[in-house]
Parts: sequence; C-alpha cells; structure tokens
Amino acid sequence: MTKTLTITTPDDFHVHLRDDALMASVVPYTAKQFARALVMPNLKPPITTADQAIQYESRIKKALKGGNHLQPLMTLYLTDKTSLEEIKKIPEHKDIIGIKYYPAGATTNSDSGVKNIDNRYDVFELMEKLDVPLLLHGEVVDPAIDIFDREKVFIDQHLLKLHKTFPNLRIVLEHITTKDAADFILSSSKKVAATITPQHLLLNRNHMFIGGINPHHYCLPVLKRETHRQALLNAVSSGNTKFFLGTDSAPHLKSTKENACGCAGIFSAASAIELYAAVFDELDALDKLEGFASFYGADFYGLERNKSSIKLVKEDWIVPEKITVGDEAIVPLYAGRKISWRLMY
Repeated sequence: MTKTLTITTPDDFHVHLRDDALMASVVPYTAKQFARALVMPNLKPPITTADQAIQYESRIKKALKGGNHLQPLMTLYLTDKTSLEEIKKIPEHKDIIGIKYYPAGATTNSDSGVKNIDNRYDVFELMEKLDVPLLLHGEVVDPAIDIFDREKVFIDQHLLKLHKTFPNLRIVLEHITTKDAADFILSSSKKVAATITPQHLLLNRNHMFIGGINPHHYCLPVLKRETHRQALLNAVSSGNTKFFLGTDSAPHLKSTKENACGCAGIFSAASAIELYAAVFDELDALDKLEGFASFYGADFYGLERNKSSIKLVKEDWIVPEKITVGDEAIVPLYAGRKISWRLMY
C-alpha cells in the first residue's frame, strides 16, 4: 500500500481569489500546494481589460507575502462590449492566457456576461487567429431549461457549433459536471479540453439535501446525478490528457452562504490536492494523479511543466471547520471531515 507520494508541483487551472481582505485570507491556501493558478476575472467590477488584469495580478502577488511563490495566470472577462483591439493586446502579456465566457446571469458576478454567444463570433475568430484559449462556463440560462440540464443543452445548442466553426480555437469547457460533457470532450479534437473540480468528483446532488439543505454544497454548475459523477471518475482515472485539474475554489463568507439567497460556490482550496489524492486512491489510480494535476493543463496551455515537487503522505487529518476572515468565516469543502491524504511541507 502506498504511504507516500511525490509528484511534480501541480497547477490549478480554475480558481477564484476575489480581492482585498478576502483574497488575503484565501490566497495562501492555493499557494501552499500549487505553482500556478489560473485566476477568474469575475470581480465587481469585472476584469475586462489587459491593464486591469495586470493590476489585479500585482494585487495578488502583494497579498501572497513572504515565501509563497504562486504564479498567477490571468484572464479577461468577455462582455458584449469587449473590443477586438483589447483582444489584440493579450499576446503582449505572457501572464494573460485566456478569455473567460460567462453567460449573463449564469453564476456569481456574471451579470456583465454575454447575452448571446453568437454575437461574439467576431471575438472567437480573432482568438483563433491569435491562438488565445477560450474558457467556457458552459451552461445556458434560459429559465425554461431545467437547471440540471443546462450544461448538456449548452453543448447541444452552442458548443458543437462553436467548435465546428472555429476548429483551431483552443477551448476549455470548465468544471464539467455531466457524462454528456465528458463524452463531448472525448469526441472532440485535441483543441478541446476540460477541467474537473474536487466537488464534482466527490459529491452528487443528494449531498445538497442530506440532513437538510446544505448551502455549502451549492455551486454552479450544480451537482448532478451519481451516474454523471461516475462518468467524471472514469474520465480522470483513464489518464486521458484532455482532462486536468481546476478546482473552481470559490470563497464566500458563511453569512452569504447561509441565508435566504445563498451564493453559489464551494471553497476547496484548504485541502484541494489532498481531496484529489483521496479520489484517485479510491479509484486505485494514484499513478494517474500527477498527469491530471501537474502535466496535462500545462501542456494544453503551452506552459513549461513545473520543476519542483510536492510530497503527500497517507495520513488521516481533519479539515478545519472554518477559515477565519476578520470577524467572519468561510466554511471549506469537507469542513470537519476526515481526509486520508495530507500534504507535507
């Protein structure tokens, strides 16, 4: 039985770090286990220009302090008003590596998102030409569509057409949740990949309701049926290079989760790599963890693989009940629960 595991330092290719005091509280958790972090731009107001992205990167680095050597990788938030001239600036900045598409109203801070994806084909054409990756929150927002079907409908109505129209556009379908998404990734060209979160590997939609409504298990895309979770487990344990790590760790204060209109988002950064290790161990696929966590994302984005390494030991520990943020707190994924793998420093 494997007791220790040393892997190349992983990267998180989807994380929310927020800003100001909240960012200062959460960014060390990402920095302790990842070499690079692809940072989402859905602040208030959103990061829509290259200049704003560079300024945000500077604030992240300032918040890191001391010996934390996390490299932020930046993204721009696509809106209905994003200009082609702004897209042309991206290749000038090595740390801006993608454009994020949110359907307007799909999730937290997405009100400035795109109302009709077809109206931004001018941007996608230029992105294909410049080889700038498109990062997709792949859901439709039509209230007539069942929330559990919104990822599949987005694939059927929009993504198939998008990939066919721009076959050389690099696309990441982020935080996939369904067998439909996994099957689409497998059937598409090497230009299309996906990230998978720890919560969508560990939980199904029943976990939102066990013992009463659990707002700390509410995220978007929402948790799905067990059959879909099993499809994601099959995807990561296969070792297929088109699937890689993206936590979608999204901190919200306890007071904003536990109220009449709780925010969507799960904070997993407190124990992310340990949670992934536990999943891969349960699947008897620990030999596949390094590729998923450390290699495939870097390869897809055209980045050099990390030279450093981390060590994990098979040892039980308890995830903290809360992460303190001033006078308030964040409740992390698996709060108060035991995990069988621990990151060694």
